[in-house]
Amino acid sequence: MLQSIRDGLQSHKWLMYIVLGALALIFAAWGAYGIVSFNTGSSSYAAEAGGQKVPIESARNAWISQQTQYQQRLGGEIPPAEKAFLQDRLLESLIREALLTERSRSLGYRVGEQNVRDAIRSEPAFQIEGKYSSEVAKERLAQAGITLAAFEAELRGALQRSQLESGITVSDFQTPTEIQRARALQNEQREVRYALLSSDKYSADIQVDDAAVQAYYKAHQAQYMTPESAHLQYAELRLDQIAAQVTPSDADLQAAYDKNKDRYNEPEKRHGRHILIPIGKDDAAARKQAEDVLAQAKAGKDFAALAKQYSQDPGSSDKGGDLGWADRKQFVGPFADALFGMNVGELRGPVKTQFGYHIIRLDEIQAGKTKTLESVRPEIEAELKRNAAADKFGEIQEQIQSRLEQAGNDLGALAKEFNLTSGDVPKFLRGAGGAPLGTAQPIQDIVFGDSALQPGRVGGPVLVGEDRLVLVKVTEHSKPQPTPVAEVRDSIVAAIKKDRGSEAALKAAQDGQAKLQAGTSFDDVARQLGVSSEPARFVARSDSTLPAQLRELVFNSAKPTGKPVYRAVALQTGGAAVVAVTALRTDAPGADKDKAADLRQQSAQAKQDAARHGQADAAAYVEEMRRTADVRKNPKAFE
Repeated sequence: MLQSIRDGLQSHKWLMYIVLGALALIFAAWGAYGIVSFNTGSSSYAAEAGGQKVPIESARNAWISQQTQYQQRLGGEIPPAEKAFLQDRLLESLIREALLTERSRSLGYRVGEQNVRDAIRSEPAFQIEGKYSSEVAKERLAQAGITLAAFEAELRGALQRSQLESGITVSDFQTPTEIQRARALQNEQREVRYALLSSDKYSADIQVDDAAVQAYYKAHQAQYMTPESAHLQYAELRLDQIAAQVTPSDADLQAAYDKNKDRYNEPEKRHGRHILIPIGKDDAAARKQAEDVLAQAKAGKDFAALAKQYSQDPGSSDKGGDLGWADRKQFVGPFADALFGMNVGELRGPVKTQFGYHIIRLDEIQAGKTKTLESVRPEIEAELKRNAAADKFGEIQEQIQSRLEQAGNDLGALAKEFNLTSGDVPKFLRGAGGAPLGTAQPIQDIVFGDSALQPGRVGGPVLVGEDRLVLVKVTEHSKPQPTPVAEVRDSIVAAIKKDRGSEAALKAAQDGQAKLQAGTSFDDVARQLGVSSEPARFVARSDSTLPAQLRELVFNSAKPTGKPVYRAVALQTGGAAVVAVTALRTDAPGADKDKAADLRQQSAQAKQDAARHGQADAAAYVEEMRRTADVRKNPKAFE
């Protein structure tokens, strides 16, 4: 259900400006649960699967969420056939969820209170600067219209299902033999030599008459059609347009500053230097050297010179150990404790961290302070304007959506009522779109989708990006038309010559293959074909220097056991190639020099393969569970 809620809210992206984005996708649909009431009659469930029931309210509210975005995309009502399909697909997802919930329960999977609390505390939308805030959580949930108890219940179910799916996923493994076999295949290299035969080499003298042009044009009619297009009128609302009309008061600015005052605290910073002596294999020796260097510094020797001579920190040794200005968070614990416990001019050490032993000198201290309201006024003002604009943007979107559900809407009247900016796109092309709307896939879906917007009707509102709301009306719809043959004759002639040249190139490559198999050397065959060829070389499966089609051919060919394998192939880009695969090896030279790195690579690859197979296993498990379940669907679930 959590995923279906996320999926169902894709059309309401304006909420991201209100509830930190992530929460909008999680909770916006939840509001419907509290405000929509259905007369369910005698059936209280949308489906029954394996003894588990999918509540009819859950199915209908999920459909409300999805239906809105489909209507926006189609610019009106969903066709009955497509509507039935979409509703059944939604119900199927809820059935699988119910089955998985029951199976996880019957197998003993449980989610404790601490697990739920941890999941809630880790939700980014409930955090400020990475820390959980109960006040923020309550505020976000209240904005979405859902109680904490309802959210916890749904979250508990999702966590329980994930335990079962994760258990299946992580249980997949590979045996040592399988790992070795996969490694051998992955690392296999083949020695290859090839010659490319360009179609141009064989097409220069080819003549193309009008009959050939007409025949090619007729056979490839789809390639010579004008693009589908529409003449659009549109009206749009931009977030920055609303924000420009907002002027926060001084009281609002002061309140926002006071509420988020911690955000404007600048921590104490310190300017220090250090000398790093790495530990290596002998801790005692490293500490002794650090103590000797500290003694030299205390005796008055220049610290910067000592750092350049002894420090092994690549980031600061050349600068005399200078670390610049930094706050406590920028250092590891022991180092930070030492530096921020020192007085200016003090030397301290050796201080041990995971990097080694440090000798530290503190040069300067910059006290922490809180930025004044005036210094952060532009930042707060921009945030308040953005938030207020987002609220208004969402309200207008809902008002327009409600208005479009009524009959007889006029684009000009809507633009005037909601202060929208109007415009015209004389030629909006399928795929390419048209300025100023761009390619705008949501508008493409409305204008050219399976249920295209009929001329004269208003479609939308749709979000173009996350800050632009658009309504469109099609005044004229032009279907694809054949381009006159005279306009495309040159391109047809070029295509015919390339095809015929490629056919001749392939014939020549096949003749070359026959000569190679008869014992002629590759150099002699290349010379007879009038082309050059590089010397034979080993290539890997991922070698991008070899054309992808030839690389696939080389590794799909039979292994060269005792004698070369010769192939002739037509190239997808035109022309042909003759190829010789002469040898193979499973490891590149020097591969055994770093056994540890090799083992790490094997282990990482085995984990990736196991994870991929495990995910497929989990999906198959759910599908088999659905296939064998006794399922009954309520035919009136969505009525």
